[in-house]
Amino acid sequence: MPTSLLNRVALVTGSAKRLGRAVALGLAQQGADVVIHYRSSDAEARSAVAEIEKLGRRSIALPGDLANVSEIRRLFEKVDAHFGRLDILVNSAANFLQTEFASTTEKLWDASLNTNLKAVFFCSQAAAPLLKNTYGVIVNCADIGGILGWPGFIPHSISKAGVIMLTRCLAKELAPEVRVNAIAPGTITMPGDPPEWEADFVRLAPLHRSGRPEDIVAAVSYLASAKFVTGQVLVVDGGRTL
Repeated sequence: MPTSLLNRVALVTGSAKRLGRAVALGLAQQGADVVIHYRSSDAEARSAVAEIEKLGRRSIALPGDLANVSEIRRLFEKVDAHFGRLDILVNSAANFLQTEFASTTEKLWDASLNTNLKAVFFCSQAAAPLLKNTYGVIVNCADIGGILGWPGFIPHSISKAGVIMLTRCLAKELAPEVRVNAIAPGTITMPGDPPEWEADFVRLAPLHRSGRPEDIVAAVSYLASAKFVTGQVLVVDGGRTL
C-alpha cells in the first residue's frame, strides 16, 4: 500500500459507475478516504460508499450537476465541512457524444464542452484552496481523442484537447503547492461491454488489446503520488497513438 495515499482524502467526479467507480475503489484500496460524486446515480453511489467502507476507509456520496458552477462550489464546501481537507481531485466525469459534423447542434456542442472541459476548470478552481493547504494533486481525465482528433466526435475531441491544455496551464498556475497532471486513455473496456467496441482499437494498437480499469487505476495512483511530476499527460493507450 503506497503510504503517500494513506489517510488522504480524494474526490472522484462521476464515480458512481464504470471507470470513475473503479478509480475511487482503487484509491480506497491504497488507503485514501474517498468522496463519491454523482449526478443522478444515487443507488450506485451509495453502493460504492458501502464498498469503500468495507475496506475500512471513510466515504460519502455527494450529488452535483457539474454543468452548474454554483453546485460545483457547494460540492467542495460539503467536502470541506465533512473531511476538513482535500488531497486528491480526480476529474473523471465525462460524456462521449457522437456528433456528425453537418448535424452537430449547439445543444450537443454545449453538452460536450460543458461536461468535459468547463466542469474540469470550475472543479479545479473550487478545489484549489483546499488542495493548496495539503500540497495536493489534480488528475484530469482526457483521452486520445484530444491528441488524434476523431471525425464524428469533433466537440468531444476539442473538449479533451482542452483538458490537456488546461492541465498544463493549471500546473503553472497552482505550482508549487498543487501538482496537476492528466491521463489520456485509449479504449478501456469493462466486463459486459460489447466486443465490437474494442475490435478496431485492437487492430490499431501495437499491444493488440484494449485497456482495463486496473490500467487506469494504476496511472491515476502513480500521478497521485509522484511528487516530482506536474504538467504531464500520461498516455495509457497500448501504443495506439504511435
